[in-house]
Amino acid sequence: MSKLYKLIFCSLFTLCFISWNSSSEITISKGQQPQISTDNAGVIRVVFGQTDSIFCSTSLDKGSSFSKPVLVGVVSKMHLGMARGPQLASSAHYSVVTAMDQSGNIHFFMLNHKKGLWQNEGMVNDIKGSAPEGLMNIACDNQDNFYAAWLDLRLNKRNNIFFSSLPAGHTQWLKNKLVYQSPDEHVCECCRPSITVKGSNVAIMFRNWLSGSRDLYLTTSANKGKIFNAATKLGSGTWKLNACPMDGGGLNFNADNTINTTWQRQGVVYYCKAGGNEKELGKGRDCSISTGSGQTIVAMGDAGELKYKNVQTNQETIVSKGSYLKTHILPGNKVLCVWEENGLIKSKKI
Repeated sequence: MSKLYKLIFCSLFTLCFISWNSSSEITISKGQQPQISTDNAGVIRVVFGQTDSIFCSTSLDKGSSFSKPVLVGVVSKMHLGMARGPQLASSAHYSVVTAMDQSGNIHFFMLNHKKGLWQNEGMVNDIKGSAPEGLMNIACDNQDNFYAAWLDLRLNKRNNIFFSSLPAGHTQWLKNKLVYQSPDEHVCECCRPSITVKGSNVAIMFRNWLSGSRDLYLTTSANKGKIFNAATKLGSGTWKLNACPMDGGGLNFNADNTINTTWQRQGVVYYCKAGGNEKELGKGRDCSISTGSGQTIVAMGDAGELKYKNVQTNQETIVSKGSYLKTHILPGNKVLCVWEENGLIKSKKI
C-alpha cells in the first residue's frame, strides 16, 4: 500500500471513529432516575439511584466519557422512581444532592469540588416526616447559593408547596417556609414541583388542585425567596382530572430573566413562556427543558420513545428507547442526553 493510500485510509478511519463516537451511546452504570448538572467550570455530573444508594459519575470532556460512579451516600428506604429519585445542583465550589426517604425526611449531601468528597450534611425539612410523597426539586445560582421546593403536608396533613434555601457558606438549610397553599386545601399530590434560579430571581412551578383542575401554576421571587408573588396559572387550557398525572414538567430562565416552562396536559406536551401563550409540542410526558447557545429544547417520552424538540425551529430529534430523558445543551449546540433504559443509565451526545 502506498504512503498516499495509507494516509487516506488512516484519515478516513479517524473520521469514521470520531463520527461514530460522538453519537454513540455510553452506558454509565446500573441505576434509575438520572439527574444532570454542570458547574461553573463546565464539569458535568450525573447523579442516580440504586435501591437505597446514590451514585455520581463525572465528565471532564463535555460528556464524551464519564468516570466510574462514586458513592454519594445511602438513604434507607429511599424514594426512587416516578420523578422521586435524588436531585442535583452544581455551582462554583459545591454540588448538592437531595434524596427523600419514605418516612418523609429530605436528606442532603454536599460535594466540595476541591476536596472531591461527598459529605452527609443532615436534613432539608425542619419538621421530621413532613414530606412522605418524595417529590421535590433543587436549583442553585453560580455563587454557591442553593434552593429547594417540595410537597409538604405539615399543614393539616395536606400537601402544599414549601421552600428553603442554603446560602453560600452555610451547612444547614434555613427555616422552611410555605410558598403556596391551595384554597382547596392541597395541591396535586403526585407531581414534582420544579424550581429554577438566576441571580436573585427564583421561580417555582407546581401542579395545582383547584375545583378539580390539575393545572400548572408559577410563583416567583426577586429577592432569593424572601418574598414570593401570588401564583398564576400557566397556559390557556385546563385539565379536569380525578386522578394523578405523575408529571410535573420543568422550567428555566432565559438570559433576559424571562421564564421558560414545559408541562403536559392530557398526554400532550406544551411550552409556555411565563405570561405568554402555550405552544403545543406534540404527544408525550415526563418533559424537561434546557436552554443554551441561543436555543431552547424540550425533552419528553412518548410510548417508550425518547425525543427532544427545538422550541424555535420545531425540529424533533429521536434519542433512543427508555424513560426519564434529561438534556443539557453544550457549547457548539451539541446536546448531551442522559436517560434510564432497562435499569441502566445511558448517555449520548447529539
